[in-house]
Amino acid sequence: MISVIIAAAGKGERAGFEENKVLKELNGMPVLCYSLSAFSECGADEILVTAREEDEKAILPLLAPYPNARLVRGGKTRGQSVYNALKEAKGEIVLVHDAARPFVTKKIIRDCIECVKMHGSGVCALPATDTTVIAKNGEIISSPARESVFTVQTPQGFYKDELLSAYECAVAEGKQFTDESGVYGNYIKPPRLFLGERSNKKLTYPEDFMPAERVGFGVDTHAFYADGEGAPFINFITLGGVRIPSEKILKAHSDGDVLVHALMDALLSAAGLRDIGYYFPDTDEKYRGANSTELLKEVLARVRERGLVPYNVSISVLAETPRLSPHIDSIKQSLSELLQIPAERIGVAAGTNEKLGYVGEKKGITVYAYVQVHEILPCKISVSY
Repeated sequence: MISVIIAAAGKGERAGFEENKVLKELNGMPVLCYSLSAFSECGADEILVTAREEDEKAILPLLAPYPNARLVRGGKTRGQSVYNALKEAKGEIVLVHDAARPFVTKKIIRDCIECVKMHGSGVCALPATDTTVIAKNGEIISSPARESVFTVQTPQGFYKDELLSAYECAVAEGKQFTDESGVYGNYIKPPRLFLGERSNKKLTYPEDFMPAERVGFGVDTHAFYADGEGAPFINFITLGGVRIPSEKILKAHSDGDVLVHALMDALLSAAGLRDIGYYFPDTDEKYRGANSTELLKEVLARVRERGLVPYNVSISVLAETPRLSPHIDSIKQSLSELLQIPAERIGVAAGTNEKLGYVGEKKGITVYAYVQVHEILPCKISVSY
């Protein structure tokens, strides 16, 4: 049986909110609900949420969708709150998690449980990527080797009887610890680390409650050559890097990939950059007949320099001709490879304009693109314990 203790009895004073920060909404949902959902979906047998008396009225309704969740009165310190919950926990294994870490994933939870089963404990941690120092009165005393320094996260998992025994010793001696790895390590044995994720950050300051994502919107239109206007001798147009048979040919300085052009503008917009006309002007002969997918790669590099990568893409194509539905999957796969994101995060819709306007009259194609980008959270260090 697995018990989960979610520590939610703090005040969150550093966040500067009038209410407990775990009750604040993040992307439309209270912070606490993210952890409740994650642990419930992973099959936790019981979830004990520690809370201050003044927060119980607000937290109780949030537990209603989770029949295995219940409140435990918190103490004056985090350690006292966890100790109170430990005494009520029924599971053989207990995981302790900070409610202020809403981005915990199923993989982290499962890795934590597996680490406990294999090694007796499991503490979520990340290798330090910055130089760390020990200082006193503003002066550096020493700098430990970076490869030996880790930042500790939650969840932290243990066998309940061992962690409860450690807390009883700490209470008897009047000692305080900042987390369970400290109390366990002091009274039982050194705890075992497992690799966490950088997205599993703790919400501490007001700016942490701003989503680490941006959105951008782009739109582009290309006209078809009219009869007798000297269209090139080709029988296709290019959309999303895919050649599509077409009787009508798009006018363009480059290869005319109107879909990629709209996507490029959306990406540049999300990163706070200028539009594609600024970076790839049609007055520059260098871009005559250019492959738009190569230009997209340049845009992605500029966006990445801003610390951002695409996450979700939604595209709507308005075209009376050619018929696009047979090519949607190919376009999605092409964009998936170009953007390096799964095809299931890419939506491509195609429709006509009910024979209205220039689209309905088969005079051109318009594409609307919406993109969501996330901050880059690199975790490229492979660690074995």
